Amino acid sequence: MPLGLLALALGGFGIGLTEFVIMGLLPEVATDFGVTEATAGHLISGYALAVAVGGVVLTAAAGRFDRKRVLMGLLVLFIAGNALSALATSYDAMLAGRIVAALCHGAFFGIGAVVAADLVAPGKRAGAIAMMFTGLTLANVLGVPMGTFIGQQFGWRSTFWVITAIGVAALVGIATLVPAAAGRAATGGLRTELRAFRSPQVWFSIAITVLGFGGMFGAFTYIAYTLTEVGGFASTTVPWLLVLFGAGLVLGNTLGGRAADRALTATLVTVLVALTVVLVVFASTAGSKPATLVSLFLMGAFGFATVPGFQMRIMNHATAAPTMASGANIAAFNVGNALGAWLGGLAIAAGLGFTAPIWIGAGVTAAGLLVLLLATAAERRSAPALPEAQDVPIAA
Repeated sequence: MPLGLLALALGGFGIGLTEFVIMGLLPEVATDFGVTEATAGHLISGYALAVAVGGVVLTAAAGRFDRKRVLMGLLVLFIAGNALSALATSYDAMLAGRIVAALCHGAFFGIGAVVAADLVAPGKRAGAIAMMFTGLTLANVLGVPMGTFIGQQFGWRSTFWVITAIGVAALVGIATLVPAAAGRAATGGLRTELRAFRSPQVWFSIAITVLGFGGMFGAFTYIAYTLTEVGGFASTTVPWLLVLFGAGLVLGNTLGGRAADRALTATLVTVLVALTVVLVVFASTAGSKPATLVSLFLMGAFGFATVPGFQMRIMNHATAAPTMASGANIAAFNVGNALGAWLGGLAIAAGLGFTAPIWIGAGVTAAGLLVLLLATAAERRSAPALPEAQDVPIAA
């Protein structure tokens, strides 16, 4: 395994930690700045919006530059944003720090996915992308509980100083371990990159990502309420149950990447079908603790098994200019997150109960599966010779 992948994974770990650890520290932050928890929640939504913007704008702006240097510059932005958060003396300053750090998120994963794919042989590209995203999944399993514990014991600012240090380590790792050849600049500049969006399959891929991932995230957004109000779990057990969900993320990400390298479309169809079934079963059996434990793990596993394949699909259909398309797909993940959370919130507000977001998530995921089937059919009709090499078994 190229050591450069470890450096990319460390960067992903730090970025994932920045995104998610604030959820466990909101009470401390709200108390410190004298704001309501609802206002403090804007530190989460503001971050998500900045990710979507940065994923497109910064990727577009950086398209003509050396990718390795761009990744290093993005990590400098990440370090600055988290240092600003740690030093913030007001809520507005904290929000500004969150936004600065978030701007690098989408571009880092979008450009990093292209660099990761260039580090390995063609038949292992999805696995390399999965390796980079392993950092993000580990941030959920290990980083968030660790960061929350540190923040509760030594003050929430200490957590952001730790994240800042992780960013520095990732910066040094990418500078020393990622070969210059893998970070070569894209040819043709922004105009060439934008030309990729003329392909209907690129837009199909974005829609599949929004729906396929948005369904799972919509179910997950309100999972604490589902676990306590429907499942009967004590609130003190929720962090440990989320670790179980995170373990599913790690396993699904790894196996999903390997499977996508062998048969991309077949893997995505299988995983989306399985995820839809898991969500239906989860919604139907949420009152059973044993069934909930199994469903929670499988929801994480099948939900994140889609990620390497989604990213590979759009890169395959933007072969000549994958960087911008890759960044747009990272933004699509966050649009899906927002869509799923919004629809789930509407269902709860309508009095449909705390299993309603899971039912809605199953429907949204099924819609993603339908779009994938339509896209595959359209691809076969219009261009049967398209290089869909991932659908042919390849030796690992």
